[in-house]
Amino acid sequence: MPAARKSRLESDADVIRMQASDEQRPAGRLLGDELRFHRERLGYTLADAARVIRASTSKVSRLERGESPAKPRDVHDLAKFYRLSREQQGQLDQLLAQAGNADLYAQFADVTPNFLKRLIRLEGTAEKISVFDPRVVPGLLQIEEYARALVSMMELGVAESDIERIVALRMKRQVMLDKGVPTLAAHISEEVLYRPYGTADVMVKQVAFLLKATRTNRVNVRIVPKEAVMPPYPLFHLTFGDRQELAYVEHLDGANYITQKPQLDKYRRLLDNVRASAYDREQSTATLERALAHWKRLAATEGPA
Repeated sequence: MPAARKSRLESDADVIRMQASDEQRPAGRLLGDELRFHRERLGYTLADAARVIRASTSKVSRLERGESPAKPRDVHDLAKFYRLSREQQGQLDQLLAQAGNADLYAQFADVTPNFLKRLIRLEGTAEKISVFDPRVVPGLLQIEEYARALVSMMELGVAESDIERIVALRMKRQVMLDKGVPTLAAHISEEVLYRPYGTADVMVKQVAFLLKATRTNRVNVRIVPKEAVMPPYPLFHLTFGDRQELAYVEHLDGANYITQKPQLDKYRRLLDNVRASAYDREQSTATLERALAHWKRLAATEGPA
């Protein structure tokens, strides 16, 4: 490993080092400046970086000067090569989005199927999202470790770096829940709470996260009893500020978007049946607490990972 040539004066300093002229510099220039800083910090040459992204040294030089458009995969490959922390990668993602005025899905286009790109776009403009999932915790409520275990199981043969980027996309989709809209109503089958994705410790964290969410005003988590007869596939219903709505039904390798009124009425009734069968807030909380106690007992017997 090349010796480090320079280091920050403050280890907790913001990744973006602002100078007097930086306020007028475009995001692409700032992004390139960050990439150059980390390359030089580790003592790597332009040729070293060029090999990572399978490009010429002149292309890397243009990228670092902000003269060449940054491709998301190149930025993420370099971030991994430079061993950046998740926080540092997140700040690069913000600059990447600003540089291209990119939507969230565009940052992960190479690991995102087209049907999911549409959903991500729609999620960002919806006022309310209702979801029922009989299989897993809905993506917008998955913790990182749970998402990683699920993605690793589903994406067989996919490179570890791409798995990490898919997980990062799931985590970034949750960021919008920190905003004023949308609100989220999530109905989760009781059986999902006992279906392990990851270790018992991971399930402790995931169920605890759901328990915390169900006590908030903006996220409404309801548990559907395991004996309830429910659709065997996940359902999404999105409503928008202009009174428009659509339903989204996901399959293994695709999805259907429903916008016609007769079909919308059908899926709305299905969700109404789910809501009618679900526990109320108090019962849902008690069910989650039982599941949490279950996983805590198992975690205690497993010991440290």
